[in-house]
Amino acid sequence: MNEEPILIAAEPQLFVPELSAACAFYVDRLGFTLMFMHGDPPFYAQVRRGGACLNLRHTDCEVFAQDLRAREANALSATVTVHGIEALARTFDAAGVEWHQRLKREIWGAQTFILRDPGGNLIAFAE
Repeated sequence: MNEEPILIAAEPQLFVPELSAACAFYVDRLGFTLMFMHGDPPFYAQVRRGGACLNLRHTDCEVFAQDLRAREANALSATVTVHGIEALARTFDAAGVEWHQRLKREIWGAQTFILRDPGGNLIAFAE
């Protein structure tokens, strides 16, 4: 049987300096559900909203080079594809998120916005 493999999901791992703050941000402000938290003390967690899963990994190390944002202003940690991006942007705006890029139509036709999480990760949402 020569069945072609099918990739069904991707779960980016985001490195965060404060796991509890990252979980609270994704759950309380972005509407994700905490699927699990692991370790004693906790160092790893997963959040999910719809089909999007993000794995959060605590690190004591600096995740981004000091000048990365100056050199690569849009160095994304993850991109989440959505339906209903305008409504989602309004929801996040009401939650007081830190915008890296507000909702805009890209030259290739997609609508996108980018948020910054408490650990400095840039998360793009695209439709």
